[in-house]
Amino acid sequence: MKTFFYTICFIFLVGCSGNTENENCKFLLNINFNIPLNLNLPQYSQLQFAGNSIYVPNVGNGGIIIASTGADFLAWDARDPNHAQTSCSILVNSGLEATCGCDDENTYSLVTGQALGTNPLPCSLRNYRVQKNGNTLYISNQ
Repeated sequence: MKTFFYTICFIFLVGCSGNTENENCKFLLNINFNIPLNLNLPQYSQLQFAGNSIYVPNVGNGGIIIASTGADFLAWDARDPNHAQTSCSILVNSGLEATCGCDDENTYSLVTGQALGTNPLPCSLRNYRVQKNGNTLYISNQ
């Protein structure tokens, strides 16, 4: 019985972890939204082809970027999570990458959300939920 008790205690101790949230990753606000995108409309037609991405303004912190991998659609906040909100911190998408307009030109993968390049960055892109129903994508942070 003691062995069982110690085993359970050990599992709880190992399973609990400290708060590993990075204090540098608090530049993005949690803004609720839920938008539909009809893939039949010309402004979203590029998403029908793998390796393309589009920018949608006036959603989230700095707009959103939707990427098509061919197998799936991914949505990311278009504001650089490693910068305070400034005019240069909006990401510019090109294919499956996005680059910050600030002097450091942080570049991110629109497949993984991780920073690309040799300098590691503490924050990755904020991912949003994407659901496809017919030819409509529903993108939200809920």
